[in-house]
Amino acid sequence: MFMHSHPAALQEAATAAPPAHGVLAAACGRSDLKLTVLQSAAGFYLGTFCPADGPFTRESVEYFPTRLLADGALSSGRWTQRAHL
Repeated sequence: MFMHSHPAALQEAATAAPPAHGVLAAACGRSDLKLTVLQSAAGFYLGTFCPADGPFTRESVEYFPTRLLADGALSSGRWTQRAHL
């Protein structure tokens, strides 16, 4: 079955971009820290990294078993933002 989409909906989907900076980091006063893939003993996650202090926030609810899956989640926006630290 072929479904038609409204042109405005297609445009919105095409221009929607995943957040580039950490929401929780910004809540802590560090809106300059970009989202990146980080690793812990539990696996790979999306978070922020402070050059002076190291890992700063874990932004994703999910842990990913591989860096490739975490990279894919980051680039596609298919991950869940944590609500609090």
